[in-house]
Amino acid sequence: MTDSIMSKAATMEIPINSNGDTGTLPEDDSLEQDLQQVMVSGPNLNETSIVSGGYGGTAEGIIPTSSIKGPAVRYNAEFNKRIPVTGLGSNMHHSSSSSSVTAEEMTRGVAVEKLETMKKWGLNTYKCTKQMISERFGRGSRTVDLELEAQIEVLRDTKRKYENVLRLARALTNHFYNMVQTQHALGDTFADLSQKSPELRDEFGYNAETQKLLCKNGETLLGAINFFVSSINTLVNKTMEDTLMTIKMYENARLEFDAYRSDLEELSMGPRDAVAMARIDAAQQQYQVHKDKYERLRSDVTIKLKFLEENKVKVMHKQLLLFHNAISAYFAGNQQQLEQTLKQFNIKLRPPGADKPSWLEEQ
Repeated sequence: MTDSIMSKAATMEIPINSNGDTGTLPEDDSLEQDLQQVMVSGPNLNETSIVSGGYGGTAEGIIPTSSIKGPAVRYNAEFNKRIPVTGLGSNMHHSSSSSSVTAEEMTRGVAVEKLETMKKWGLNTYKCTKQMISERFGRGSRTVDLELEAQIEVLRDTKRKYENVLRLARALTNHFYNMVQTQHALGDTFADLSQKSPELRDEFGYNAETQKLLCKNGETLLGAINFFVSSINTLVNKTMEDTLMTIKMYENARLEFDAYRSDLEELSMGPRDAVAMARIDAAQQQYQVHKDKYERLRSDVTIKLKFLEENKVKVMHKQLLLFHNAISAYFAGNQQQLEQTLKQFNIKLRPPGADKPSWLEEQ
């Protein structure tokens, strides 16, 4: 016990200041007060640090033990303060904040872009509606290409007439199909009666053979008519319709061009201050853009009308020749010429007994 007291006393006699130098021995009361102050103001258990270098280690060797539960704190014995240490947790928080800010900026950018698109669409719709109303009431001027508009009107009239031809050809196909089905049933009935009526066997037999031959030729003619209907349908509802869609785009472009042209003319007649000149420059740019679009579509319509006319003449020449030869051969009773007509135009009928229904059954 005496040795323990002496050791404590020896330790107390060698004080070490903040720089590691020896100094004078303080009084016992002051030493106890310093120890109490350290115990009160020092770090708690959750904020203690592990020193890797022993008693003489530097501050860089301190490893905080409370970094898992909260922000790390370094205790400075000289100034008796807590110094927060930034680590992985703060970096992750900063990265998450940056990601959220980036996502928010992207969302805001998309919203602004959509709003700008809606604004442009609304302005364009207003100008075009105003121009349309002005034209209908005779107050506004419109750009007119007399030659092109005459060709467009001829195409629309031709399409209406070809649609009527298509409707009548389909009606003929349906009626003739019903007649062929009736002939087929009548031939079967005659053949059955020929077996059951010995006194009229020859007469029923002749009529049965005639109806079967008419039925066969009728199916051949139906093949030719169906090919005619299919070709006219493609010409009217695909080729002509595609050209009319381009014409519709051209007419919309013409309306937009006239709307922005009228807008530019109105601004040019107004004052010429700085604000007005800026508006005129913007209107001039929009006018040029819509003018280029209008001229491009007008050129497209002209080219398509030319190709459509050439294609129409070629298709109708072939189809009208087919229709005439097939109808003439059938009603003349020339079976050989009727079959030769189908071979000439590469028309193949569905062989009997196939799994898929024929076009006759699909009518």
